[in-house]
Amino acid sequence: MAVPKRKVSPSRRNMRRSHHALGANPYTEDKDTGELRRPHHVDLKTGMYKGRQVLTPKKD
Repeated sequence: MAVPKRKVSPSRRNMRRSHHALGANPYTEDKDTGELRRPHHVDLKTGMYKGRQVLTPKKD
């Protein structure tokens, strides 16, 4: 079983955790509808992806 040889100092622990922060979601404005959508994802309202019809559009 792996056991630490020395106590990890708070400074070293915090430096390790400096990369753990979450970034903001990169939403982009859709060219056709003007709504926000995630890049590289299908727009569920229109069913479009990369300018092609991939899914049948959702009906309200």
